[in-house]
Amino acid sequence: MNVQYILLDDSNPQHRELSIYRTGTINRVRLEDTAYKAYSSLEIGAHDYAAFFHYAAAEALNALPFFSESGNGLDSWDESFLHNSSLNEMKRIIGECRAEINPEKNETILLGWQDQPIGVAYMRNIDAAKFIAFLDTLMQFVEETEAEECDLEFIL
Repeated sequence: MNVQYILLDDSNPQHRELSIYRTGTINRVRLEDTAYKAYSSLEIGAHDYAAFFHYAAAEALNALPFFSESGNGLDSWDESFLHNSSLNEMKRIIGECRAEINPEKNETILLGWQDQPIGVAYMRNIDAAKFIAFLDTLMQFVEETEAEECDLEFIL
């Protein structure tokens, strides 16, 4: 079988329209609010979204008691919530994930593939240092959320 390899490029509008091109948002919320309000948000760009799953950060964070309508915890294509009481443990897990990443070892990963109508493999370059910078930003966002006694909503 002939396979066409496509390396996703964030600056290519056609690539951004592909279903394999995923981004997300983390919102600072208060679960006890009677009306939904996001007090602050952290965007997860396509690069960091792919790296978040590639480096198993999402899998590690699933040790926490996320709740979601689907019951899948923290998962792609889902919305999950994490109570403020778990944020300290979340920071510990993020720190452990960060420590496992070699900032000098960039990688090219397979995001997904299709067989029909032609074989296509969708790839993405992962810049480890860039993802570590995202984890640092996430850590600061979690610390601020904890200080404000808010909760987190993940829209992945």
